[in-house]
Amino acid sequence: MQAAMAKRKRHTRLEIATKLAQANDLATHGKLQSEIARTLGVSVMTLHRWRKAPPVQGQPFRARRGGDRIAELQLENSRLRRLVTDLLLEKIKLEEATKSQRSVA
Repeated sequence: MQAAMAKRKRHTRLEIATKLAQANDLATHGKLQSEIARTLGVSVMTLHRWRKAPPVQGQPFRARRGGDRIAELQLENSRLRRLVTDLLLEKIKLEEATKSQRSVA
């Protein structure tokens, strides 16, 4: 019975970080998750669990999660919208000021 079961392998943190970096690289090239997992020699669930796990200190290969990036972009977008609104209001004030100066002169 035990001969039929595959021996479970524990990956080191460095191996996980390297495989996650490879997985991210393959994902940017448009590979499917099942193909990525097969290439790395792990299951899709293991790959998902590794990506979901919180980053470990000293793990430089850890990629930023998509949700973090989306939140960061939304924050930047709201700042830029406020900036554009402020600039448009300033432009309107300057146009009104020059209009009133022309009518006085």
